[in-house]
Amino acid sequence: MTTIAIIIGSTRPGRKGEEIARWVLGLAVRRGDAKYEIVDLIDFGLPHLDEIMPPALGQYMHPHTKAWSEKIASFDGYVFVTPEYNRSAPGALKNAIDFLHDEWNNKAAGFVGYGNAGGTRAVEHLRLVMGELQVADVRAQVTLSLFTDFENFSRFTPAPHHENAVNTMLDQVVAWSAALRPLRG
Repeated sequence: MTTIAIIIGSTRPGRKGEEIARWVLGLAVRRGDAKYEIVDLIDFGLPHLDEIMPPALGQYMHPHTKAWSEKIASFDGYVFVTPEYNRSAPGALKNAIDFLHDEWNNKAAGFVGYGNAGGTRAVEHLRLVMGELQVADVRAQVTLSLFTDFENFSRFTPAPHHENAVNTMLDQVVAWSAALRPLRG
């Protein structure tokens, strides 16, 4: 069965990503088309990139990198749940992505962005990074606004139409993840 990680892209105190990821997971598991799992950057305690060798060589020396590598390599595709900070993705997410290379290759990714502008600019930056890592990012994405999908900017209350957006994005991520399987060997 295809395995998809729902990666929480923020480590910030008071983050909204954990609640959003749980919402995405709740919608995803009802589908029955893949195995979905939340992956929280906080659980890996990654410092600022501290490996001596370039990630493309796969010669990791730190236990935290080895654990992160094993987890990311175990999936066929990814859904990144990302806020937008200063018109880009959070540094913690970019750092976590940069720790690895081959583990990402020939897989698919979708995006759930949130922020003042729905996280769209963060997703644009992540799409560039995914291209460099040979990750096929899907067209459909979910854009959640702090103004309309959060009551008083705090309680997550997604508009009903977002459920369709999540399902369309997951349709594409699951299909592309399966289609790329022969390239992963």
